[in-house]
Amino acid sequence: MTTMRTLFLNPPSFAGFDGGAGARYQATREIKSFWFPTWLAQPAAMIPNSKLIDAPADDIPLAQVVQMARGFDLCVIHTSTPSFDNDAKVAERLKQEYPKMLIGFVGAHVAVLPEESLTASKAIDFVGREEFDYTLLEVAQGRPFGEIDGISYRLNGAVVHNKDRALIDDMDSLPSVLDVYKRDLAVENYYIGYLQHPYVSLYTGRGCPARCTFCLWPQTVGGHVYRTKSAEAVIAEMAKAKEYFPQVKEFFFDDDTFTADLPRAAAIAKGLGKLGITWSCNSRANVPYEYLKTFKENGLRLLLVGYESGNQQVLNNIKKGIRLDIAREFTKNCRKLGIVIHGTFILGLPGETKETIAQTSKFACELDVETIQVSLAAAYPGTELYRQSTQNGWFKKDEMVRNDGTQAATIEYPGILSAREINDSVARMYSKFYFRPRPIGRMLVSMAKDPLERKRRLREGAEFLRYLWGRQKPKAAQPAVAEREQVLA
Repeated sequence: MTTMRTLFLNPPSFAGFDGGAGARYQATREIKSFWFPTWLAQPAAMIPNSKLIDAPADDIPLAQVVQMARGFDLCVIHTSTPSFDNDAKVAERLKQEYPKMLIGFVGAHVAVLPEESLTASKAIDFVGREEFDYTLLEVAQGRPFGEIDGISYRLNGAVVHNKDRALIDDMDSLPSVLDVYKRDLAVENYYIGYLQHPYVSLYTGRGCPARCTFCLWPQTVGGHVYRTKSAEAVIAEMAKAKEYFPQVKEFFFDDDTFTADLPRAAAIAKGLGKLGITWSCNSRANVPYEYLKTFKENGLRLLLVGYESGNQQVLNNIKKGIRLDIAREFTKNCRKLGIVIHGTFILGLPGETKETIAQTSKFACELDVETIQVSLAAAYPGTELYRQSTQNGWFKKDEMVRNDGTQAATIEYPGILSAREINDSVARMYSKFYFRPRPIGRMLVSMAKDPLERKRRLREGAEFLRYLWGRQKPKAAQPAVAEREQVLA
């Protein structure tokens, strides 16, 4: 069967902005960070003669993207709530240059707001909702829109929503993304501060059984059932990854919660141990010691753990399902076994006060994990947090990102905590955590051991200090999209 020549595009945006595929928080981070565009690479692996362009990571401006798009019949753009207006302008530029090109948008934002997305720009021909892999394959095969589950499109001036596409049960049926990575991406262009460089990330499953009210992917695209590749398939794929990318120092499993199925995770770990692979993954702060020990003995280096808050009531409010005492014990066990932790925290969640923010900062210092990430509560459309914020009048009518791509506080609690106070607390928490003897000492030791690590940490340190300084200065309003387009071009 003949298929359309398909371009998968993570479009250019703010400098250093990782706003599309793979990003957990669509914003410019405190240090240069780029996640792999796995959500685009997966359907790209299913469609012959496709191409993936990750403009932010490769630093490709819009004018060059337009040139590279020549000859493609179909363009699929992965968008997000903060980047949607910009991405629509990119689509309009492509449509202007190539009027016959079919352009579709995918991602959590358009999955939740398909009608609003289609009416926002005539350049968008269709929206792929929910899990869109097979949806895009059928579009590329030229099937009539009316026969394709999971899309929304315009017909005779009205927006039509076809029935939802069923979630994929057989994850082993999906081809590996590694061939697309090898063909189209430069792995050295992807950076995450807490992962060894170069790294590669990919998914071994989708969905998460947890019910966290703020978490975007399970509530919009992946669902609350953890659907996984078999342990055997994952091990075979990682053997291939080791062969394809001998320069890679660490592989990261970006499943929402890789440890949700502990027996499977242990089986995969034992296979990775035989391959001699160093790996890391997302985890909840409740993995028993015996599993942590198995993971460590088989190549686990780091766990990314969402602690979120140091106040139990705030955790209860967001349905985190974690107790602080369990999190403390888990962290002690990781330290005992030599497992590194990158802890993530969110300020501005429901129930937040000045006192709870102080408790979270104190809790982070008490845990003394290797590194932390402090984010602002972001209420994305489709999440329970978004519904709560709308119903309770918590929204402060600002953009989710500033004119430099960094997060802005969009939630406040009138009479209790302002958006400005929440925003300012981020820099204070970072400073309190990192400007202590232990973190400074750890960093100096790692820099002394490895010249490449020293060069990297010096760069990241400069970026981090600029980030902190930038948060202290008043921010101008986000520029109009047309103005930003001039920058991108």
